[in-house]
Parts: sequence; structure tokens; C-alpha cells
Amino acid sequence: RYMLLLALKIRRGLEPVVLGPAMRLSGMVSSGLGRAHVFMAQHHYQEQFKVLIGRSAWPGTLNVKVEGDSLTEYQKLRVSAGLDQGTPSKIESHRIKGFDRDGVSFGGATAFLATFEAHHQSFDCAILIPDLTRHNDVVEVIAGVFLRESCDLDDGDEVSIVLP
Repeated sequence: RYMLLLALKIRRGLEPVVLGPAMRLSGMVSSGLGRAHVFMAQHHYQEQFKVLIGRSAWPGTLNVKVEGDSLTEYQKLRVSAGLDQGTPSKIESHRIKGFDRDGVSFGGATAFLATFEAHHQSFDCAILIPDLTRHNDVVEVIAGVFLRESCDLDDGDEVSIVLP
């Protein structure tokens, strides 16, 4: 359908319009509390991540602090996840189911597929918004690789997360 519309525009002498990403979040890499690996390493989560991103996720998250327009856009994702009030994002969300293990409850999360960009490199990833989180302005990113090492990232480095 897109190709047909593009062909009609070209035939009529109109400039083709290249649509950009639905959302681009830019922010700074920041250190977290170092506890995500406890959750990320759980088999029940990893099985769901394999379905979501096509492979096991690195057992940890990369934290990206956002502000300004990126924070406004991220808040729409949080509304879609049921954490905030306001206008939800139109980007497709994916549910990560929680579970109980040995009397310990591991909560669910909402995920959004994306592409992570830093230092002229890009990786498939997902934004993970846990049902219980203290982060209002920090995006947690999961990927099949250790992003901090793969992109040679330090705290304060500027990165982007592009959602389709």
C-alpha cells in the first residue's frame, strides 16, 4: 500500500515523503543500582525476552536518563504501561509476565521494541518498563548484548533509542 501511494506521488510529480521513526528518545547513559541482573537472569523472563527480541537478553539493563522532549515522549510510554495518567503512546507494547518463585514475587513489565544507537553503532533492543519502578526519567534498555561494553559507553555519553 505504501509503495502504491509512493508511486502515485512520483507519477504526479510530488516529492516522496520518507517517514521518520515514530519516536526517538535521546539521553545520557547513567549508572543504576546494579540490581537489574537479579531479575534479568531469571529463566521465566529470559524465555519471554527470547520471543520478544529473538534471543536471550544480557542479564542487566542500560539506564538512559532523559529530559525535555525525550522525557515527554517517554512519559507516553509510561502511560501505555499503566504507570502514569495522560496521553498514551501509539507504539505497540508487549507484556512481560511476572511470576512467583520460592515465595518471592517477580513483577511484570511492559516492553517496547526499539533500536539502540550510540557511537555510530546500532543494536536491536527493547525498552523495559517494570510494573514497579522508581524511575520516572530513566529509560531501562535491554538487548542481546552488553550495550555498555559493545558501544564503549561511559556515564554521561549521549545515546538514542528509536522506536518504530
